[in-house]
Amino acid sequence: MARSGTAKRVTRTATVLEKIPIRLTVNGSQMELTVAPWTTLLDALRDHLDLTGTKKGCDHGQCGACTVLVDGRRINSCLALAVSLDGAEITTIEGLSTGEALHPVQAAFIAHDGFQCGYCTPGQIMSAVGLMMEGRAGDDPERVRELMSGNICRCGAYQGITEAVLDAQRTIAERDRRDAA
Repeated sequence: MARSGTAKRVTRTATVLEKIPIRLTVNGSQMELTVAPWTTLLDALRDHLDLTGTKKGCDHGQCGACTVLVDGRRINSCLALAVSLDGAEITTIEGLSTGEALHPVQAAFIAHDGFQCGYCTPGQIMSAVGLMMEGRAGDDPERVRELMSGNICRCGAYQGITEAVLDAQRTIAERDRRDAA
């Protein structure tokens, strides 16, 4: 069906947004970056800071391969804009170990074969560390599996992952008890 009347051509001018300076504390070091407003934290870490341990999986927040800690909370870094985290403290897989000593979760993943191909492992480990920091894991394997369900392992290493999380949690609790004594 045809329309009657006159049509006007509308001209729009698009403004290209300038890059924005931000400061992040990444693995204990202050970083100053200048990023486009649409840059995700994942891309800032990988492309601007060359921290490639954080993996790009689905890029939709569904697989958990990009999990990092922001101010102690686990997040999918592919869903967070870097500019929204100005001033935040970020911990990536590269920041967990202390010198040559692995973090207890990293050591437990090795001891319990909590990985096969290894692609999801950094996100799994970061999620496990965050889970423990939240104090929610407990000692129930079903609860751990449920709370880690946002991290997908395509190889199916879930049994080893669950055992690693429970073992690391016990190791950390024992260390904390020794340190308190």
